[in-house]
Amino acid sequence: MNGVIFDIQRFSIDDGPGIRTTVFLKGCSLRCLWCHNPEGLQTYPEIMFFPQKCIGCGKCFLICPQKCHTTENGNHVFLREDCLRCGKCAEACYSGALTVSGKIMAAQEVAAEIEKDEMFYENSGGGVTFSGGEPLLQAEFLREVMVICKNRGYHCAVETAGNVAWSEYEKIIPYTDLFLYDIKAVDEALHREATGTGNRRIIENLRKLAQEKPEIWVRTPEIPGVNDTLEEKEKLSALLKELKTVNNHVYLPYHRLGESKYESLGLPLPVIIPGDNG
Repeated sequence: MNGVIFDIQRFSIDDGPGIRTTVFLKGCSLRCLWCHNPEGLQTYPEIMFFPQKCIGCGKCFLICPQKCHTTENGNHVFLREDCLRCGKCAEACYSGALTVSGKIMAAQEVAAEIEKDEMFYENSGGGVTFSGGEPLLQAEFLREVMVICKNRGYHCAVETAGNVAWSEYEKIIPYTDLFLYDIKAVDEALHREATGTGNRRIIENLRKLAQEKPEIWVRTPEIPGVNDTLEEKEKLSALLKELKTVNNHVYLPYHRLGESKYESLGLPLPVIIPGDNG
């Protein structure tokens, strides 16, 4: 079975216990205003174009079958609407101005990459974390990779935002040692405004998951002017007290490191940028 991976991050220390390899799967069902991985939103490979890195060699102009690369006023322009996402231009671009976000990989290929860091797991109590995007949008593929990892004795964690059918969780619960469960906001109206969707299914899935009694760490990105109010924090505290099997909760600091990626994907920056008003 094949899946679409947009990054494999080695020596990660923030995605579970010990030293870990974090595998990022493409596709997400939320559209958070503060998303710092917009290259993980779609389920298919995408071309990212960083014009500031272009050295003007012209190779992409020659190799693109759709003639998606042109010049306007002396500037390199990428006609994304005509692109077939074949990736030939990115293969020819040695300056890094054109890259492909998303690689189609077989489960065994991903497991082979994870295996390269095996010695770190043994010495640190680490393992592999599957993140995204939302990894459960590729639940069948995720399960296949996790089965291989568990057979090799690796600790497996899954980071999820909860906005998928419960049946997708049932596919992977037997192979998951730790869930890193993201709660963006407890107030439903606030959640809808900030992520584009309501949170009833997200909270319901968290309650069901807690009943299954795996290890769960709840994580919340603390976004200035969005979910950092006392009222919202009290609602979150009440929810966590209700879920007695949740093992840990942490607020994640907000950053803007992903903003340059929006332009590279031909996406507008979110209308509301948290923290702009001080």
